[in-house]
Amino acid sequence: MPSNELNPSQAYRAMFNFLQAYYERTGADDIGALLGSMQLLGDGIPADSAIWSEWLLVVAKVSKES
Repeated sequence: MPSNELNPSQAYRAMFNFLQAYYERTGADDIGALLGSMQLLGDGIPADSAIWSEWLLVVAKVSKES
């Protein structure tokens, strides 16, 4: 059976897509602003580079809890 586990990049894109769908349904300004900062650039790193570092810290924390 194939693994359903995502690597950090895949998980980030999944979370981004989830938030984008929420924004499209609600038009919530705060989510829109967050998505602007989270948007991936050509190099695959978010527009706000600090977000990627924070994301990796959260992934590591959750991985330890599992």
